[in-house]
Amino acid sequence: GIVCDRCGVEVTSAKVRRERMGHIELAAPVTHIWYFKGIPSRMGLVLDMSPRSLEEIIYFASYVVVDPGDAPVEKKRLLTEREYRDLKKEYGANFKAGMGAEAIKELLADVDLAGEAAALKAELQEATGQKRVRAVRRLDIIEAFLQSDNKPEWMVMDVIPVIPPDLRPMVQLEGGRFATSDLNDLYRRVINRNNRLKRLFDLHAPGIIVQNEKRMLQEAVDALMDNGRRGRPVAGPGNRPLKSLSHMLKGKQGR
Repeated sequence: GIVCDRCGVEVTSAKVRRERMGHIELAAPVTHIWYFKGIPSRMGLVLDMSPRSLEEIIYFASYVVVDPGDAPVEKKRLLTEREYRDLKKEYGANFKAGMGAEAIKELLADVDLAGEAAALKAELQEATGQKRVRAVRRLDIIEAFLQSDNKPEWMVMDVIPVIPPDLRPMVQLEGGRFATSDLNDLYRRVINRNNRLKRLFDLHAPGIIVQNEKRMLQEAVDALMDNGRRGRPVAGPGNRPLKSLSHMLKGKQGR
C-alpha cells in the first residue's frame, strides 16, 4: 500500500493494469444503446413503444407524459414543446412530462412486470396475427426480467465502467508522438462532456443549454458502447471511424 510521493500512484504489481477497472459517474442518466437500438428493441418491448418514439424522447426531440395527473392525455404520449408548455400551464403541479433518459428511467421504473405478464397471457388467448407475435415477444422479455430478478430501469445507466489501462494501450512513437487505442478518445469525449454538464448544473444554466449537453453526453456514451449503431460514426484522424467497445468484442469466440 505504498504510494509514490511524486505522482500519487500506488506501488503494486504490473498485472493490476490488466485487471483493475475504473468508473465514470455521470451527471445525468443515459440509456444503453444495445437495449434501445437492438433488434428487437428491448426497451421498446417493455414500454410497448416504438423505437422511433423512444429515439425522439432519448435525444430530446419530444416530451413524453410520465404522469398525466388531471390532464386529458394518456401516459407515454409524445408531446411537442408547445403542447407541453400549454398543459403545464393549465394543469400545473400534478402533470408531469419529461425528455431524455431520465424520463425513460421513470417510465421503466413504473412498469408492473407481474401485472403486464398476466395481461399479456390473457391477451394471447384471443390475439392473432401481428398482435400475437408482438404479445409473445413482450411476454418473453417481461418473463426474463421476472426470472432473473433484474429491474427494467437498469437499462438506463448512471455509472459507466472504464476498462483497465492495458486493454486500451498508449504507446510513444519516435519523434514524441503517441499512438493510442480509439477507446481512449471515446472515453475522453464522455469525460469532457460529463464535466461540462456538471459545470452547467453548477452555473444554473438555461434549460435548453443543459438539454443540449445531456443529448451530447448520450451521443458520446453511444459512440463508446457501439460507434456507428445510430447514424454516422464518430471519426478520428483521417476520417476513420473509431473502434468502440462493441467492435472490440465482435468476432470473439471464447477461449
